[in-house]
Amino acid sequence: MGFKVCIFLLLGCLLLASKTTMARDMKRASIVIQGASRIAETDENFVCATLDWWPHDKCNYDNCPWGYSSVINMDLSRPILSKAIQAFRPLRIRIGGSLQDQVIYDVGNLQTPCHPFRKMNSGLFGFSKGCLHMKRWDELHSFLTKSGAVVTFGLNALHGRHKLRGNAWGGAWNHVNTQDFINYTVSKGYVIDSWEFGNELSGSGVGASVSAELYGKDLIVLRDIIDKMYKDSRLVKPSLVAPGGFYEQQWYTKLLEISGPGVVDVVTHHIYNLGSGNDPQLVKKILDPSYLSKGAETFKNVNKTIQEHGPWASPWVGESGGAYNSGGQHVSDTFIDSFWYLDQLGMSSKHNTKVYCRQTLVGGFYGLLEKGTFVPNPDYYSALLWHRLMGKGVLAVQTDGPPQLRVYAHCSKGREGVTLLLINLSNQSDFTVSVSNGVNVALNVESKPKKKSLLDTLKKPFAWIGNKASDGYLNREEYHLTPEKGELRSKTMVLNGKPLKPTETGDIPNLEPVIRGVNSPVSVSSLSMSFVVLPSFDASACS
Repeated sequence: MGFKVCIFLLLGCLLLASKTTMARDMKRASIVIQGASRIAETDENFVCATLDWWPHDKCNYDNCPWGYSSVINMDLSRPILSKAIQAFRPLRIRIGGSLQDQVIYDVGNLQTPCHPFRKMNSGLFGFSKGCLHMKRWDELHSFLTKSGAVVTFGLNALHGRHKLRGNAWGGAWNHVNTQDFINYTVSKGYVIDSWEFGNELSGSGVGASVSAELYGKDLIVLRDIIDKMYKDSRLVKPSLVAPGGFYEQQWYTKLLEISGPGVVDVVTHHIYNLGSGNDPQLVKKILDPSYLSKGAETFKNVNKTIQEHGPWASPWVGESGGAYNSGGQHVSDTFIDSFWYLDQLGMSSKHNTKVYCRQTLVGGFYGLLEKGTFVPNPDYYSALLWHRLMGKGVLAVQTDGPPQLRVYAHCSKGREGVTLLLINLSNQSDFTVSVSNGVNVALNVESKPKKKSLLDTLKKPFAWIGNKASDGYLNREEYHLTPEKGELRSKTMVLNGKPLKPTETGDIPNLEPVIRGVNSPVSVSSLSMSFVVLPSFDASACS
């Protein structure tokens, strides 16, 4: 009797295992990387994060998720915060946001009191004007310098203007306070990579708008101020960045025509393509490949406008948090958001985007770091891996896989070869992937047969092994990202089976790859993401 029970239980276990296996199938996909030329190129420091001005009482949908993460009140003494920035060596940081155009600087002959932001119904975005004390600017710049950050600072483009009707603002921009602030910064020897003018004032604007004609003329004034301030300085003259708003073709075209060559170095636009933070369809949108692909049109159009009307400038995404109004609770700060985030990085880079600034480093639900604790959220590790592995050169990729398998390829960073990003949005299929360079070349053809080396044997099935490789056991690196316990809304990222958490001393954990033999298949599990480093891939564009 006992024997029969054991047999019955064994058969039951086998049946259950069979059903589990059947629930997820294994599919094959081929990837061809066109390694002969680059289709685009990013900046060396493509990954960027923002620091915002929102005070602790900024609330959306009955949540107040900002805490003390503002430029003005964030605790800069926490080692975990500086170590999170230092891990990028360097991280580009953009200081700016909605309240940027209400910030005055406590320097020079300031005619108004220097108060912090206060709730005010009649104020822009429900807040009064706020003030940046120079003591705080000293502290902030010292912190960023020690952390090795590359700094973009967003300037107030509404100072001196007045409201006309609706969102429209008019009148002359009062540049004196901005000029005094830049002068102070230069006099202290503070290194700034770029000055950005205004936030979300383009087109119809968000809260406020300024015509392209006024904006363009003001940029000429600001360019002149920057040129004069840095003329006799040993500091490298910063770039001028604008307009930091949502893309509207006619407005952006007019801005470039009015300002003209040699004024704006970088054209920035903002993206929140997932909609509002309280949208119940956020998760569905993130896992829908057709929805994600719609974002490509904006990147394409921005790049086209710049090429046609301002080829002297470069496109940046100046701010993007996926879902606006502080992000989506239990979405933007969890593993599932990395499907959207990494796809955005890959997609935007294909359209010549030089820099992509994530809203935010800290603050809201979309922060790369958790407010208060500064513990990294999953997207932080996605950003760090991209920054370390994906180089400037962007390569074209073709695949016969389904839309759920997203594929991006770059020249590897700091070494030869190519790095692949594979994003599997399918909840049913794992993929085994074959990779080639699409070039049919007979390698090592000899008139007389000779004994084949291991490398010769490998070159036949793996067309991407080029002449750079050497005989011996060839390897590749793989970084597989999954959620802890399989929960897509987990706040813990798992790398190659190991949960990623800071050490007791606040250090960022080592991001160690698994090493695979070059002749083993590349696999990516359902609902996961993988970086695959191919050091011997024959791509002349990456030499």
